[in-house]
Amino acid sequence: MERQHPSLILEGGTFRTVYTAGVLDYFLERDFHMPYVLGISAGAISACSYVSKQKERTFRVIANYRNDKRYIGVGNFLKKDRSYFGLDFSYNIIPNQIDYFDWATFTQHEGEVLFGVTNAYTGNVEYMNAKDMDEQNMMLRATCAIPILFPEIKLNGIPYYDGGLSEPIPIKRAIADQYDRHVLVLTQPEGYEKKLDRSSKWVIKLFEKKYPKLAEQMKHRAERYNETIAEINRLEQAGDAFVFRPQYALNSFEKDRFILKRSYDMGYDLAKARFDDLQYFMHSK
Repeated sequence: MERQHPSLILEGGTFRTVYTAGVLDYFLERDFHMPYVLGISAGAISACSYVSKQKERTFRVIANYRNDKRYIGVGNFLKKDRSYFGLDFSYNIIPNQIDYFDWATFTQHEGEVLFGVTNAYTGNVEYMNAKDMDEQNMMLRATCAIPILFPEIKLNGIPYYDGGLSEPIPIKRAIADQYDRHVLVLTQPEGYEKKLDRSSKWVIKLFEKKYPKLAEQMKHRAERYNETIAEINRLEQAGDAFVFRPQYALNSFEKDRFILKRSYDMGYDLAKARFDDLQYFMHSK
């Protein structure tokens, strides 16, 4: 079945996604809206502000609260959240009491918005309709739930973790949904290759007994990521993918507000510089 528009696919990467926010904010400035949006991990956070048409909101929240202990800090492990991130503060108080999220615009989006989560029992990715998300943002918590830094997040009684553990860049789902062209916002520079590092091996060891299928998935995460990048490169060369990448490596847990702003500006400026090319891509087939 022919699709009028390409898919929009957003990679995660914790605070690397301020770059993604810059790209998407330029899209909003140009009233450029894509009906099919796939977000994984922190890419889903950027998707929220894009779909709700709240320019600068993602960057503003990260910049304002990155160094606020209520938002992120070891003290949150001592609270009921049992998390490095202050889950209630980040996913409830900020969007519903401080920097309001536009739920009405988000849920009225004319199109599909899907967030990927990893089922801890099966180790497999599941894609959920983001417009069904409750105002406690439990689905968003689940797709961002980095093992150890987050507790497991239960949805309908099933424990979930970060969607990027099983499907780091969700292009397979877009293809399964019969999209043959894709706009991707990645958060690693060209040439990046993921490796299974020592800390990942330690986390895998901790999960082997409780969630063996999840642990098995995590063992192959780096390999799967690199294979996905190779496929994206192939699609890009064939003219079937339009890819935004940062020009240099970004820090996933960046603290410096100046550097966060620089990363955001890089995304915004690249989207601006390449917007005419993107428009051509959108209408070329």
